[in-house]
Amino acid sequence: MNQNGLSNILERKRLRSPTTTPQALACERDCLFMSSRDLGMLYKIHVETWKIVREIDPPGIVWAAVSAGNGEMCFTIGKGLNDNRYIYRYALNEGFTKLFSCPDFTGSYLSFDGKHLYTSQWYEERILKFDAHGNILRVINVGAEICGHTFVDGMIYVLRGRENKNDPDKSEEWRIARLDPKEESPRVQDLAAVPFAARSLTFDGEYFWSNHRAANETISFSLPS
Repeated sequence: MNQNGLSNILERKRLRSPTTTPQALACERDCLFMSSRDLGMLYKIHVETWKIVREIDPPGIVWAAVSAGNGEMCFTIGKGLNDNRYIYRYALNEGFTKLFSCPDFTGSYLSFDGKHLYTSQWYEERILKFDAHGNILRVINVGAEICGHTFVDGMIYVLRGRENKNDPDKSEEWRIARLDPKEESPRVQDLAAVPFAARSLTFDGEYFWSNHRAANETISFSLPS
C-alpha cells in the first residue's frame, strides 16, 4: 500500500523501449505505435518480437496516439517554436491529414470511444470530447493532472496525479483511476498507484501499457484485484 492506501499496479513486463524518450503509445492490433519525444520520430513496433517494423517521419512532435479503427490512427502533434498542438489522422496509404487545432493550441493525450475522439489538457485537469470538426461536445473534470487515458468496455481509465515539476524535493505521483462517461457528472475512482513517471496509457485487450519516459522503458501491467 502507498500513502494513499492504494496497492500498486501489477507489472507484467518492463521492457527497454526500442527508442529513446518514449512518449506517445497506442495499441493497434498486434502492434504498438510509439513516438520519441527527443528524436521526433514515430515507430510501429511488433509486440511479440519487440522490433520496429515501420519508421515514420511525422510533421511535428507526436505527444499522443490512439487507434481510430480500420487501420487509422490519430495523433496529437506539436508544431513550431510554441509547440502548438493539433490533431492529425494517419492512414498508411494516405499519410498525415490535419483534422483540427486543439483548444488554445493546448492538448496532449488521446482516447477514442468508437465514435468520438477525446483529448486531455494536463494542467486544466480535464478531458474534452470532440465532434469530427473539433467542436467541444463535453468537458469531463478529472481533479488532477493527466498523463494518459484510454477506453475499456465503455469506461475511461485515466492516469492522474501530480508531476511536481516545481518542487525538486518531490517525485512524480500518479495513480490509475476509472470513470463512467455515461454519468452526467462522472465520479473518478482511484484504483491503483503507478510507481513511475508514466506517460501515455493504452490497452491491448488484456493488459494496460504505459511509458516510463525518463528511464526509456515501456511497461505492461494489470490492476490489483
